Amino acid sequence: MRKLVASLSILMFASLLSALEFVSLDEAYKMQQANNKPIMIVYVKDGCRYCDRMDKLFEDRELSRWIEDRFIAVKHNTKNSLPFCDVNMTPSYCFLDKNQEVLKLIPGSWSKEDFMDLSKDIGGR
Repeated sequence: MRKLVASLSILMFASLLSALEFVSLDEAYKMQQANNKPIMIVYVKDGCRYCDRMDKLFEDRELSRWIEDRFIAVKHNTKNSLPFCDVNMTPSYCFLDKNQEVLKLIPGSWSKEDFMDLSKDIGGR
């Protein structure tokens, strides 16, 4: 039984290490000044099954590293207002440059490969 509990604990810890880490918008602005990466705002809403699907996808180690290498990730619930763009569907992904200008808006739920392809040229990387 102890081995089972230890194994489950290790698996849970490993999954936390691989999941995409989101920061607040204020933190993202500070980080952007230091590293000049675009900010990726993930717009979600409560009860959205497509948002939940993308949350699971963001647990993928390869995708989370790929995003963190290119962007500063922020998650925002649409029940709270936030400037930059009108979001008509969730999830949606808004990419901002260092002047908070919208570089690209990507609506919808995607596979890992499609998301990487749609966002690969944002910010010149």
